[in-house]
Parts: sequence; structure tokens; C-alpha cells
Amino acid sequence: MDKEISLSGAMKKTMFTGIIQALGTVRSITRKGADAVIEIEGDINTDEVRLGDSIAVNGSCLTVIAIAKNRFSANISAETMARTNLKLIHGGDKVNLEKALRMTDFLGGHLVLGHVDETGFIRERAAKSSSIVFGVEISPKIERYVVEKGSITIDGISLTVNKLEERRLYVNVIPHTAGATTLGFRKIGDMVNIEADIIGKYVERFVRPAPEQEKAERFDWSSLA
Repeated sequence: MDKEISLSGAMKKTMFTGIIQALGTVRSITRKGADAVIEIEGDINTDEVRLGDSIAVNGSCLTVIAIAKNRFSANISAETMARTNLKLIHGGDKVNLEKALRMTDFLGGHLVLGHVDETGFIRERAAKSSSIVFGVEISPKIERYVVEKGSITIDGISLTVNKLEERRLYVNVIPHTAGATTLGFRKIGDMVNIEADIIGKYVERFVRPAPEQEKAERFDWSSLA
């Protein structure tokens, strides 16, 4: 690798759109206790990528610690390993890549943080005309933020929820997306990374009082009574 830096404690805020820019190939993944370092090669322009920048790998925001032509390395924290499907990655595997959003970029998908909420499992895969319909099992914790015709991020890909049933969401994947991302070869039983739309989380936070507020309200009402 041409350049290298240690940024395991870097603090920054980045955003993505869920529009995959390239498929990458994992060249190596080195476990270091609960953490890991991953090296990825892909047809992604690294000319403007600097050490410390973020690249989403299967929808998980990772910090670049080394760069070469069409290749980079990134740290994977213990938290990310535990929460995402990167814990199952091996050399030779394909991954979805997206560089961080710039203020001048088109917002082709939706606002994605690259902070994976949980992993889900593909339970259905069916051809529909020229597209593929996936049924993905999710937990009740994430289901509360999912709405029909709303947005969801699966392995870093911004997709529209076609239908929502109990603990299962359905998305339609067009041929272009299937060919340009890992969804093209995902099969039933595969684990995928899920990030719910951040808007729903903020709305819930705004309308739900904090525990101390609830206590204060109960105290006030009791006092008035």
C-alpha cells in the first residue's frame, strides 16, 4: 500500500446516499482480537480519497487507513464486527462500495449514515418480470421504522420498501442494481446489513419524552391532584 496511517480513534460525521459506486473484492481481512483490518480492491476512483476518509463497505462506514491505486485498507471495530455481516467476510468475497457524500453530489438514493442497525436474513427470492423480489426478515426493533414505499438500506443499497408484513419487508431489485451490487448473487438464508431511515428515528425521539421528563410529568400531575 502506498500510504498508511493509524486512525482507530478517528471521530467524524459522514453521510452516504445508498447508491453503490462499485463492487469490491476483499483481498485480505486480518483479525486483531475483536477488531480487524480489511483490504479491498475495486473499480472505485481513489484519487480523491484521503487517509481518514470514509467508505461504506456493505453499508458500514469504515475509515480508510491506507490507499493505493484502486485499493484501500480500513479498520473494522469490534462493534462493527459484532453488528454487521462483515464478520462473515473472507478473502475473495465481493462487497458493495460507496464513497462518502459530497455537498455537490446528486442525492440519488436517500440519506444514509453508514451505521448499520442490525443484520437481517433473506427469506424469499423470486423473479418478477426482469426484476428480483427479496423478502428480508427483520426484528421488531427495526420494523417500527419501516413503512411501505419508504426507504431502507440493505448492504448499503438504498431501496424502496414495496410491502411490509410481520417482521418481513419486500424490495424489488431491478436488473441494473442486481448486476452492480452483491444482491445479484444473494441467496435465501444470506445475512445482510440493515440500516433504517434516520428520519423515523428522529421523529420517534422528538415525540417520545425522555425518562426524566416522564418522571417530572408524573410528579407534577400528582402534585396537582
